[in-house]
Amino acid sequence: MTASPVLFDQRGHLGLITLNRPRQLNALSFEMLQLIDAQVDAWLADPSIRQLALTGAGERALCAGGDIAESRLALEAGNPQLFYDFLALEYRLDVKLNELPMPYVTLLDGITFGGGIGLSAHASHRIVTERSRLSMPEVRIGFLPDVGGSWRLAEMPGEVGMHVALTAGTFGAGDAIAGGFADAFVPSARLGELLEALETEAADAVVARFAEPAPEPELLPQRDWIDVAYRHERVTDVLSELDALAAAGQAAAGEAAASIRQMSPTSLEVTARLLRDARAEPGLRAAVAREYRVGMHLATAPDFAEGVRAPVVDKDNDPQWQPPRLEDVDPAEISRMFETDATAALFG
Repeated sequence: MTASPVLFDQRGHLGLITLNRPRQLNALSFEMLQLIDAQVDAWLADPSIRQLALTGAGERALCAGGDIAESRLALEAGNPQLFYDFLALEYRLDVKLNELPMPYVTLLDGITFGGGIGLSAHASHRIVTERSRLSMPEVRIGFLPDVGGSWRLAEMPGEVGMHVALTAGTFGAGDAIAGGFADAFVPSARLGELLEALETEAADAVVARFAEPAPEPELLPQRDWIDVAYRHERVTDVLSELDALAAAGQAAAGEAAASIRQMSPTSLEVTARLLRDARAEPGLRAAVAREYRVGMHLATAPDFAEGVRAPVVDKDNDPQWQPPRLEDVDPAEISRMFETDATAALFG
């Protein structure tokens, strides 16, 4: 018998969700989202359940994001509505988990990318470990930082979130806590004890008891050059600033510029706009509504198909973006993607 891709377990007063695709780094499928959504509703109606928790099977990842191979098949079959339905369910579930009337403890242990951020980084109690690696790497596949990631990135101090978004960068426990993606550091060896304690004790007390001093952040101390480089509205100007900083001896700026030049130019401009809008209108619901509207445009654009083809289908890691240069991205086309509010489509 094939194991369920999500396991659910009631332990005392705790409802435990375990993402159960360790070989796929617990990547999210449509089925997994449906299962979680239904079980959360059942637990909300059960007075014996007083708090929830999320973890991932295996030791490598909480969740590496959405299953892009599944998304590719839907789009190749000429049925983008399946992908839109996936996004809508995912975004509504992320909001539901954010607005739970009970504590929700998430263990961001190991790789936590994309959709994994959506399930975990909006929780009431977010735990990172020495193995935590967080990222919103969607510009690498011609998409956008979604699941509310645009809002979380926008809320990071200074321009650190813009740097992470445009470079598809990863960060660890120290930056996750200092940047607002997590609340407490607990060594991975103690996560089993923490979950056991949650069966009978309140989340606030458990997290406070198990928390230890977090590692020092690595990105935030670099704000002296990050804030200078990413203050510009157009990504072309960001690159010019990064090149100037690199020429002046700031090696990290040169590395950032090289990373950005590998990404989808259209996705880069969309992402910069998303983060600016998230600063002007913060909050998870507003963020996912914007992401949904723009994501529907990008899903059927050439870069998303190409961004999935290169690493997943042909594995040549050489995407051919359209347009290939940032200078050729039409600002009017980017603005058109943001024109219609998608709040009603998501939340009624």
